[in-house]
Amino acid sequence: MTEMLYMKDVESNYIREFDAKVIERGFDYVVLDRTAFYPLGGGQPSDTGSLVWSGGTAEVKEVTKKEGVRHHLVQNPDIVPDAVRGVLNWERRYAHMRMHTAQHILSGVVYDICKARTVGNQLYHDRSRIDFAPIKFTDEMVAEVERRTNEVLASGAKVEICTESRAEIEKSVDAQRANLDLLPKSMQELRVVKVEQYDVCPCAGTHVRSLSEVGKIKVIKRENKGKDRERITYELVQA
Repeated sequence: MTEMLYMKDVESNYIREFDAKVIERGFDYVVLDRTAFYPLGGGQPSDTGSLVWSGGTAEVKEVTKKEGVRHHLVQNPDIVPDAVRGVLNWERRYAHMRMHTAQHILSGVVYDICKARTVGNQLYHDRSRIDFAPIKFTDEMVAEVERRTNEVLASGAKVEICTESRAEIEKSVDAQRANLDLLPKSMQELRVVKVEQYDVCPCAGTHVRSLSEVGKIKVIKRENKGKDRERITYELVQA
């Protein structure tokens, strides 16, 4: 079992380098005993980077978690020694962190204003998209959502990551706003991302420690994706 270093709290999301041991090798991958690399999933791309050791380097092109946390390499895994240092592509990782925190705020604002839920999302380093339903946006609605989202982001509110029981979370949040009702009832301990005063949402992704790091969103596209379902694509710009 691989220890996921970024899961503990928001400060752990800022780990850029770490030491680890190789516990498994496959045809194009290695499994480590601990990692700060985020694996593909939840609408967030995987981290990339490298594994380094004295006299050598292997490039990590993707990380997946289907059968263990696999660090897929450009080079032959057989060249990788038992002890390595993982180094994240920090520019890419930090872009995903900013995008993901912005997504939480945007999703919350759309629910508050329009009562539409987030039914899908995909993050990228330079843009992201969110699908909402049931909704039929007008230009005026999109403008108001963008304005309100940027107002929240400008607050600079702190972001916290912690583990809480499902029962405690249900007492304080709108289950539909946080999509809590979509999680299996068997999940009783949840990793929760909290933005003070604005948002509480179960999430396994990576995030920034403050909204002041996000900047502003700019909606760049709106699409109809079927009956009562629409997609908003946005990018981040400096505040």
